[in-house]
Amino acid sequence: MQYDVIVIGAGISGLTTASLLAKRGLRVGVLEKSYNPGGSCGIFKRNNVIFDQGSAMLYGFGEKGFNPDRFLFNCLEEPINVIKHDLLYCVNYEGHRVKFWADVDRFADELAELFPSEKENIKRFYRDMEKMYHNVMVENPVFSTPDENDARESLKGMLKHPVSYVRFLSFMNRNTKSLLEAYFRDPEIFKFFNKLTSTYCYTNVEETPAILSAIMFVDNHTGGSFYPAGSTIFLPGKLEKVIEENGGDMLLEREAVRIVFRDGKPAGVELDSGEVLYADNLVYSGTVWNLYGKLIGEEHLDEKQRRLEKLVPTYPSVVLYAYVDKEVIPEDTLPIEMMAGNIDKLDESEITAYILSIDDRTLCPEDGHVVEAIGPSMQNYDREDREGYLLKKESEKDRLLDVLEVRFPGFRKGLRYAELATPLTIERYTNKNGGSVAGPKQMLGQHMFNRLHTKTRWDSLYCCGESTVMGTGTPAVTVSGISAANAVLKKLGRPVYAYRENMRNYVSIKEKPFKPEDLYEEYAQEERSIMLKARECQYCERPSCSGVEAPDIRGIMRRVTVGNFAGAAKLLGGFRHPAVEEAGILSGCQERCIRNVREGKPVEIAEVVKFVMGK
Repeated sequence: MQYDVIVIGAGISGLTTASLLAKRGLRVGVLEKSYNPGGSCGIFKRNNVIFDQGSAMLYGFGEKGFNPDRFLFNCLEEPINVIKHDLLYCVNYEGHRVKFWADVDRFADELAELFPSEKENIKRFYRDMEKMYHNVMVENPVFSTPDENDARESLKGMLKHPVSYVRFLSFMNRNTKSLLEAYFRDPEIFKFFNKLTSTYCYTNVEETPAILSAIMFVDNHTGGSFYPAGSTIFLPGKLEKVIEENGGDMLLEREAVRIVFRDGKPAGVELDSGEVLYADNLVYSGTVWNLYGKLIGEEHLDEKQRRLEKLVPTYPSVVLYAYVDKEVIPEDTLPIEMMAGNIDKLDESEITAYILSIDDRTLCPEDGHVVEAIGPSMQNYDREDREGYLLKKESEKDRLLDVLEVRFPGFRKGLRYAELATPLTIERYTNKNGGSVAGPKQMLGQHMFNRLHTKTRWDSLYCCGESTVMGTGTPAVTVSGISAANAVLKKLGRPVYAYRENMRNYVSIKEKPFKPEDLYEEYAQEERSIMLKARECQYCERPSCSGVEAPDIRGIMRRVTVGNFAGAAKLLGGFRHPAVEEAGILSGCQERCIRNVREGKPVEIAEVVKFVMGK
């Protein structure tokens, strides 16, 4: 099989690259080990309750500020509905709840209540950072990685605001502590900023490059944070939709085990099945450690690439997924709350809780709330010691429940369901080595240009994702995907994607709380009815509904849920309509449906599939 481009890994960066290239008419194949696209961004279900498996604090969709996700969907001409949180989040710090208001002055006033002697300095700091951010990031939008920036575009902004640009670039090889020392004297305020950088970059103020924190400190107020209306299934699902509607192939549950070389450069990918797929260009969307020394053997590496193998990872993480009684969560709780724990250092007491059902009531029944809590884990997990592993897993679950109990008294009593993902679980499902959810640490010495670049030393291999120059976070990996797509397009002499004034907007901000009756309101009644039926699917890891003679029911339902009828129809391509209906395959699928087994009421698989056949 020969493609124009093969993308290895269907995380957000890989899907971004693939969707943009497919939109330009290239034949694209996307390889993914998992049965779902999205990497750490997506969902799973437990008894009809929706859990976000990872990335759910999403930036970049705003009307102002750094908004690469809005730019992406506008380029793709693909509508997406999102919810904007009123506030970024709340930090529970030393008995205080510090709310991150969109109004930076209001936030500065609130922070000054903790550090009254620094009140004027706090305002001066945020005023200066906000001005620089506006001059550098907002007035001249550029959605490409620094290693791929168009020098002419950068020069325009520099000539307009030379002082801001020079100052911004001076932060390149300084740490955040040195930046803060120019404003603050109280040693206690440095501990607070430590917690902010650990949330953003998994690093403290001494490790975090000032050039990164200066942007993040302001963007999180200016741009705001968002959530896809109806769950994060829509973010990767919409990108997959664009890929499949434009002739691309989503090759799920197909793991890449080796990059094949021809004439001294990458030319294809060997799969775990032994099959080899070839392409003129490869785009890798994964960790640096899985690329060099694994997919690409040591014999092909130079000294610089071997050094990149030694990048230090972020700490391993655990994630608790919980479902609780609604009254357990106080009315003034924000959808994202950070528990600072030990203010003197980063340890296991620091967790961030996501209660997205506050703003999106489609995630669970009205009388409950979904809570995901993520934090560092300093435990050692032995894959070979099954009994010891399960004991540690249960211990970690109890530890996170204890932290949540402090913030939300009665949490344990109101608990309806809980399960834990260990670092080994995270690695198994996302290929993030050792459960390090943010890839290489964004610390001085291995930030910006000291990471993977978009272009490699081979002109047929490109990179995107959190191991690259942009680093961690959904806006960052989106930009890396845009840059990789543009690098391929430049090579082929095709038009690249660039910001234009007055681009048509495809991002809709929905009222909150977003409710079940709000789902699919923009669709015709028949389509809406079918999509709601498909959304009842549990997307089981081991689906009992499918079989050797049955189509991929789980994949069909997931695609129909986000409006990807073309992709769903593609999965039915090998099944002739009469054969599916006459053999009673669909009725057999419904009979085996897990919801039929548990509740006596299956997902209406036959009706959904017949509708797709009709499309």
